[in-house]
Amino acid sequence: MSRLGEAIKEYQDGFKSMVPIDIQRVMAEATKKLENEKISKNAPKVGDTIGNEEFTNIDGKVVKLHDFFGENEYLVINFYRGLWCPYCNLELKSLQSYLGEFKKYKATLIAISPQTPDNSLSTKEKNELEFEVLSDIGNKVAKKIGLVFSLAEELRPIYESFKIDIPNANDDKTYELPMPATFVIDKKGEVLYSFVDEDYTKRGEPEEILEVLKK
Repeated sequence: MSRLGEAIKEYQDGFKSMVPIDIQRVMAEATKKLENEKISKNAPKVGDTIGNEEFTNIDGKVVKLHDFFGENEYLVINFYRGLWCPYCNLELKSLQSYLGEFKKYKATLIAISPQTPDNSLSTKEKNELEFEVLSDIGNKVAKKIGLVFSLAEELRPIYESFKIDIPNANDDKTYELPMPATFVIDKKGEVLYSFVDEDYTKRGEPEEILEVLKK
């Protein structure tokens, strides 16, 4: 099992030992329902193109996706749900540990969520990230490329009981979130690697990304 996979399993084991079974069941059923909708089929696949989309950086300035290539040939783009999501934080830390390897193969890493720029900054600081963390305000780009879903009504009070305030994190009352997604694109915007999953506990492996960059 990968380092990220091990970290996720360790977190899940702890979660299951602390959270009542009935709450776990509601969460699992909501995930299954989302999986059955198969919304990931609309997301970019290998060979598709992602355009030069606009985001907001932690300083509140509008930036374009292709600006981040710099002298590199590839972009590794990670869409995550938010600072409040433990699986996202585990993934971001794992990606950070591969940052040097990605750079070696001429790739820039960026992470994107619907959070406000202030919360993006908090994500960067909390996880000690050395790469750009951007805001997709209103999930504008995530909607455009087919990543967005609305958090199930039955999950909202459960999240609130966990002290998770999504409307405040995103300054948006819709409860819309992106599915976990990671892409590698070249300077033409062509997708060379795509991971998208309705199940928020599943994440693309940094080692898989590295193998794509090596090739």
